[in-house]
Amino acid sequence: MSFPEGFVWGAATAAFQIEGATTADGRTASIWDTFCQVPGAVVGGDTGDPAADHYYRVDEDVQLMVDLGLHAYRFSTAWPRIRPDAGPVNQAGLDFYSRLVDKLLENNITPWLTLYHWDLPQTLEDAGGWANRDTAYRFAEYAESVVGALGDRVVNWTTLNEPWCSSLLSYAAGIHAPGRQEPEAAVAAVHHLLLAHGLATAAIREQAPDAKVGITLNMYPIIPANPDDPADTDAARRLDGLQNRIFLDPVFKGEYPADIVEDLEPYGFSKHIRENDLEIISAPLDQLGVNYYAEHFVSGHPAPEAEAPVQTNGRRPTGSPWVGAEHVTFPSRGLPRTDMDWEVEPDGLYKVLKRVHDDYPSIPLYVTENGAAYVDAFEDDGSINDVERRDYIASHLRAAHKAIREGVDLRGYFAWSLMDNFEWAEGYAKRFGIVHVDYDTQVRTPKMSAMWYSQVARGNALAATVAP
Repeated sequence: MSFPEGFVWGAATAAFQIEGATTADGRTASIWDTFCQVPGAVVGGDTGDPAADHYYRVDEDVQLMVDLGLHAYRFSTAWPRIRPDAGPVNQAGLDFYSRLVDKLLENNITPWLTLYHWDLPQTLEDAGGWANRDTAYRFAEYAESVVGALGDRVVNWTTLNEPWCSSLLSYAAGIHAPGRQEPEAAVAAVHHLLLAHGLATAAIREQAPDAKVGITLNMYPIIPANPDDPADTDAARRLDGLQNRIFLDPVFKGEYPADIVEDLEPYGFSKHIRENDLEIISAPLDQLGVNYYAEHFVSGHPAPEAEAPVQTNGRRPTGSPWVGAEHVTFPSRGLPRTDMDWEVEPDGLYKVLKRVHDDYPSIPLYVTENGAAYVDAFEDDGSINDVERRDYIASHLRAAHKAIREGVDLRGYFAWSLMDNFEWAEGYAKRFGIVHVDYDTQVRTPKMSAMWYSQVARGNALAATVAP
C-alpha cells in the first residue's frame, strides 16, 4: 500500500510536554506551570519538569529521528521561553530553537514549527488570558519574534494547535490550564484565538513571504446515536458546531456558522466579533493540520448512569466543554478503547479528511497528530512489544490511504508522539510515545511501533499484512 511520492513521514511533540527546564535561561511561568500546582489538577501532582528533559538532550533526540528515518519533526516553541512574561525577546530562548532547527536541517529533517501548543505566559492569563482580546495582539508580537529569528530556515509554520482545547476545554470545562469554568470566557477565547491565528498569519507572511502557513485543528466526526431521534441529531449538530465548524468556517469561509452563533448568543459570543476580524481570520492558508484520535458518538438524552455520584478519585471537579450543550451524553458503542478510554475508530480519520476535502476550499492536508496511549511493558530482552499501538497507527494509515485514493490531497502524517511525555492533565500516567522514556533515568528506548513506523517511512508504504 504505497503512498504518493514525496509524502512526508514525521513525528510530533510539544514544548511543555518534553522540554523540562522550566526555569532555565530566562524562561518564566506558563499557565501550565501554574496549573500543575493546583491540587487535583494533574494526575499524581506531576509537573512539566523534567518532562523528557529534551532541553538538555536535543542532540540525542534528533539522532533518534535520524535513526528512525523521519522526514520531518513537528515541534512547538515555548512562548514563555522566547518572550518571558510576554515581554522583550529572550535571546537564550530563541537560541535554543535555532540550534534545534540547525541540527534538524543538518540531518535532512524538515522542521515543522507550531507557535502555540497551549503554554500561554501566566502574566497574560493574569490579565484575562484568551478571554482578553489583547492576548491576540501579544501573540502576533511573539510570532513576529520567532519568524524573525527562524524564518530564514523554517518553511512550514503552524499558528495554533487545537484551539478547541485552548478555549472550550480550558475555559469552560476547566480540564486544561488555566482551569477556568466560565462559559462566557470560553466563547470569547474561541474568537480571540482565531483572531490571534489571523494576526500571526499576517506577521509570518510579512517577514517570510515564502513560508507555508497553516493551523492545526482537532476534528472528529460527530455521530448521532439514533439518526431518527431529533434530540440525538440536535446534539450532533451542536457538537459538530463546537468541535469543527466554529473553527473551520471562519478560517476558510470568513464566517461563523449561523446556528452556532445563535446557540452561543446567551454567552455573549457575537459581541467579541469586530469589524474586519473575520477578514483577518480568513487570510488564505497553504495547508491545514488535522489531529484525529476518535469519533464522538452522541445522544441528546441522559445516560442511564447519569444519576450516579461522580467519583473524582482525588481530582478536582471539572465541567463540560460543550457550552450550550452540556446535556449531551456519549453512549458506548462497545468498540475497543485506548488507555485514554477513547474509542478506536480508524474510519473516522477517513471521514474527517474527506469532509474537509468536500466541504472546504481545496487545501493540502497533513495529519499532524494521530496515535494512542497504551500500557507498555518491557520484555525479558529489554524490548517493548507494543502491538496495540502499532496496529492503531497502521489502521489509521489505511484510512488515510483510502482518503488519498478518493482524491483527498493528503501530503503527510506525523505520529503522536515521538516519545513518552507529560500528557497534560494526565501527567506521566499515559504513554503515547513510539519511543519509551524512563522518567527516572531519561533513557530512551524505541518501542516495536517505532521500528515498524521507521520501515513504513523508509519504504513510503504500508505492509498489507498489518492491522487489517
